[in-house]
Amino acid sequence: QVQLVESGGGLVQPGGSLRLACAASGRTFSRYYMGWFRQPPGKEREFVATINLSGSTTAYADSVKGRFTISRDNAKNTVYLQMNSLQPEDTAVYSCAADDSVFTHLARRGYHFWGQGTQVTVSS
Repeated sequence: QVQLVESGGGLVQPGGSLRLACAASGRTFSRYYMGWFRQPPGKEREFVATINLSGSTTAYADSVKGRFTISRDNAKNTVYLQMNSLQPEDTAVYSCAADDSVFTHLARRGYHFWGQGTQVTVSS
């Protein structure tokens, strides 16, 4: 079992940046593949980014590639999402997710554990 708590959301102007953090407690964080997802208003949840156990491999949705960076600090039990050049279409509730299966990581879906989410609003 792992508990996830996101932080760092808020209101930002177009072109701005935010850094989200997801703190994990419970079993060994380094055993879990981590992902970020988002749910825009009135839409379904969508994949944003994923990172492997060591942090050496990452993958991104095409919509955020080159603007967002996922990273992790296993010593701090935390995964981050650095978001740059934010646009209004990035407005969503952002949630982190964890799973111990490499197949989940590769499929970018089916994560077992979820945080409660943090709101990101991009508006002038």
